[in-house]
Amino acid sequence: MSERTSIKDDAPLLDRIRNNPEPALRWLAVLGVLVALQVGALFGAMMELPPWQTIADRLFGLPLLALFEPVGSVLASIGDRLAEIPTLLSRDVIPNRGHRVPGGQQFAADIAGFTVEFWRWEGTFLGLPAAIAWAIRVALIYLYAFGCLAWFWKGYLVFRNHYRYADWTPADDMIDRMRTHRWGQFGFVVIAMFFMMAMFAPALGPTVVEENIQEPYSYETEYLDQESGEVRSTLVGNANLGSRSRGGGSNGNHGIGTYDDYDRFHPFGTLPNGKDLFTFLAAGSRVSLFIGLLALGISSVIAFSLAMVSAYYKGAVDLGAVILSDSIQAMPRLLVLIGAVVILRGTWIADIYNGGLLLALLLGSWGWPAMWRAIRGPSLQVVQEEWVDAAKSYGQTPRRIMRKHMAPYVVGYMLIYGSMTLGGIIISVSGLSFLGLGITPPTPEWGRAIDLGQSYIATDSWHISIVPGLLIVIVVTAFNALGDGIRDAIDPQSDTGSGGEAAAAGGGA
Repeated sequence: MSERTSIKDDAPLLDRIRNNPEPALRWLAVLGVLVALQVGALFGAMMELPPWQTIADRLFGLPLLALFEPVGSVLASIGDRLAEIPTLLSRDVIPNRGHRVPGGQQFAADIAGFTVEFWRWEGTFLGLPAAIAWAIRVALIYLYAFGCLAWFWKGYLVFRNHYRYADWTPADDMIDRMRTHRWGQFGFVVIAMFFMMAMFAPALGPTVVEENIQEPYSYETEYLDQESGEVRSTLVGNANLGSRSRGGGSNGNHGIGTYDDYDRFHPFGTLPNGKDLFTFLAAGSRVSLFIGLLALGISSVIAFSLAMVSAYYKGAVDLGAVILSDSIQAMPRLLVLIGAVVILRGTWIADIYNGGLLLALLLGSWGWPAMWRAIRGPSLQVVQEEWVDAAKSYGQTPRRIMRKHMAPYVVGYMLIYGSMTLGGIIISVSGLSFLGLGITPPTPEWGRAIDLGQSYIATDSWHISIVPGLLIVIVVTAFNALGDGIRDAIDPQSDTGSGGEAAAAGGGA
């Protein structure tokens, strides 16, 4: 008798695990090790989320919050302590900030027509050049992140082979089709790298946001003064002024993969104000992801709930939903968003996350009609199936029918459109920030970087606008590609192959 059939088929999952605990315990043990390696970074990311205490204070008032203030203070204190736990792949363990050693030039070599000098360094990982130390940390972080993804896939296989009721389910065929869909796999890999950039942004950047962007005149940096041959220190703000990219020539330029005069390595170059572009974009990915996920969550909840109710009851309910959806979609979305941002700019909600929460609420509350339209058809289709009629004849409540017999059929279509919608949200946020109406300084955001560099596109400082612009194109294309892959995996009759021609049809952008 197989492990899956050694107990009753209707036994809860915990009972099945108790009957055969070894595979689950092995998987959990490795997962515990992976989490322990980066637990400090995990809680650090959580502590950087928007101040929900301030939001609750505005919404509910001080009398209600006063009852929970002691608990909130304790939880915040615990979170701060956990965020200070050392992590394996942090900049403290693999530092890239340091300076060249006086008289430590080892040799120079001509590489691809450029003269590259090799120095001994102090303060960096194993005394390596800052660029190499930074590249090692980035490579290890992505290796760790993809290792975690592989282990979660292993967890699914453990469940599938040891604890699932059936030997086969329709989801197996969907996953198998996705595993051969190269275009969808491309989208998944790029999106995974985007999520990893957002999650590990503080460790990925060659410097940190607080030091390089928010408070540059509160920190110092050491460097080797080549004229005197001595190690000197200066404020980071002063170093930024000497590292500005403003078109080249006498205005200065520090492009992709260059060092400045203060022994600081800039993978993507610097901004016109001298701040590191890679650090700016890594932190900006967090902002884009937060806004995108929150807006998508709001749209999905509204669209899904309305689709279930309107498909089940039809008639006047469905007609009312159509009228409401058409009324919202008839308005010029961009003008409405711009007007709403301008009107609400001076309110307290615009101060939270420097406008990030306001954008998420506006995009979420305004984006549900398109998603509702996308899942309305599948909802009307599934409600006519025999199993729904059978559930009604057995006296099941409408809520139970929607949750158990209709929702599973519609969720797949929500994943398809949600993936494409998320790319469109990122473009909207970047566009509003480019116009100066989105995220306000000093919070980093990709659209703001494009705006800062638009005057230098035709100069040696083209990287300021081109690099974030390319990242936006790649990420949005990846979301569309993933949506195509999910669609073809769910419905093989709609399979467009593994080619990239379907990306152009991504409605979310």
